[in-house]
Amino acid sequence: MPLMRIDMIKGRDKKEIKDILDISYKVATDELHLLPRDRYQVVTQHEPEEMIFWDVGLGLERTDKILLFSLTSSPRKQIDKEHFYASLVKALHEGVGISPSDVMINITTNTKADWSFGNGEAQFLNGKL
Repeated sequence: MPLMRIDMIKGRDKKEIKDILDISYKVATDELHLLPRDRYQVVTQHEPEEMIFWDVGLGLERTDKILLFSLTSSPRKQIDKEHFYASLVKALHEGVGISPSDVMINITTNTKADWSFGNGEAQFLNGKL
């Protein structure tokens, strides 16, 4: 955990998608202090008309390379979130050439009682995690 959903416009090749997944997992591991094998990522690709991302007046230039990272996670320290945001845009820019203005990130917090990793169990609550 966290569960990381990545929305993007269709058209990227398989290698670029794999690179985006690998980079974002590495950054999350480093900055959000993930446990080993704590990798849950889903990519959803959209037609261009299905994604509209303005900038709330910040003057950000968006392109068809826009990525939306939506994370569902147990509570994280503010400093860890800020480091995650900065490190992710830097790593994506260096690794696959995505502009920092084309990366939007949202973290939604939940609790350990909100997770079941399989078998109909609440592993955080029953002591298995």
